[in-house]
Amino acid sequence: MQVEALPASRSDDSTNRTAPTERKRLPLVAYILAVGTFLMLTTEFVVAGILPDIAAGLGVSLAQVGSFITVFAVGMIVGAPLMTMLTVRLSQRLTLILALGVFVAGHVWVALASDVDQIVIARFLTGLATGAFWAVSAVVASRAAGPTMGSRAVGIVAAGGSLATVLGVPIGAYIAQLTGWRGTFWALAIAAAVATVLVFRLVPRDEPANGKRSSLLTDLAGLLSVRLWLVLLACATTSGGVLAVYSFIAPVLIDQSGVPASVVPLVLTVFGIGSFVGTLVAGRLGDKHPHAVTIVTPAVSTVLMASVFLFSGSSWAMVTLIALLGLFGLSANGVLIHLAVRFSGRAASLGSALSVAAFNLGTAVVTPVAAAALASPLGLDGPAAVGTAIIALTLIPTTVLGLITLRRARTRSDRGSADESGRRVPLDSAE
Repeated sequence: MQVEALPASRSDDSTNRTAPTERKRLPLVAYILAVGTFLMLTTEFVVAGILPDIAAGLGVSLAQVGSFITVFAVGMIVGAPLMTMLTVRLSQRLTLILALGVFVAGHVWVALASDVDQIVIARFLTGLATGAFWAVSAVVASRAAGPTMGSRAVGIVAAGGSLATVLGVPIGAYIAQLTGWRGTFWALAIAAAVATVLVFRLVPRDEPANGKRSSLLTDLAGLLSVRLWLVLLACATTSGGVLAVYSFIAPVLIDQSGVPASVVPLVLTVFGIGSFVGTLVAGRLGDKHPHAVTIVTPAVSTVLMASVFLFSGSSWAMVTLIALLGLFGLSANGVLIHLAVRFSGRAASLGSALSVAAFNLGTAVVTPVAAAALASPLGLDGPAAVGTAIIALTLIPTTVLGLITLRRARTRSDRGSADESGRRVPLDSAE
């Protein structure tokens, strides 16, 4: 699909004078898309909550069922850029509907399947669709909200994913207790079918790219942006660093901090609530101060993870640190996705897709390293050490990105001062 550079890159004063009144409320479509991301992140993580039930029902090992999570993540990594490329000449609305359709079919397939290999295939295909939905939804939400609220809109969409760990996974586990594990997948299929209808009715119609105004190669030129790849690097290190700690936090809390096992789900819920709130706040701040958000967030997260490493023996300290890590750790994700969309120019959907892939790639690469650190002399403190080092690396691309933007702003100011007509000379945001 052909995606024009976002309005945020147009700053001509004459345009501002003729533009309609700035939007004061987010469009309903942003919340509808957030429902979609809520369902898709729920299905990614709900397997962990019902893993013993699935294993017992299929008569297989826990490790085999654990592969359902891994293959879904791989599907997202591959699907985000690949499916965006394959649907590049379709309208965004149709792409969202098709992705949700595959999502529904994949869950019906899992609910009916009795063979592990069939479920693995279904989960992979569902991951492909999820990657495509995430990529396009960020672009649609940003464009619908306009230049002054784009980051906030993407933050709402991302917050739907954060809410999945707070509500989606526990609800999915509860449904499994009442109806069996297959009931959870039937419920997700039905909910996604309803979401498909809402997207069909509420997402604005858009014209598919017809190839007359630009070619695919012209659109892909936006991927040459240095700033885009700095954002993608930050996406990978952010998710990799935080998930390195989060993935192994339960044994640390129980065996190292002395937190009762019955309290661990509550601590994880507090983390999820913090992540939800932090994503909303960061999205609101990101419209005016995106680079401050993407620098301050990993800086604070680095301090928090280092504190987890140092104070893992204290139960109260750990509970407090995990709550704060939820608030800061992944809160800038929506802002990073919005920046990826801006800096990729006409290839906005593909830029968004690459950011989704980068988040999952960071998790896929760093989590095994954190797992290996458990066998090192650091023991249970190993994941925190790995996470601290990785999240600290995020400060490199985000700081460089901020400096590039500052330099461009100064250049724009100098050009504006030198213009004899007094007209400000805009500088395109996409390289």
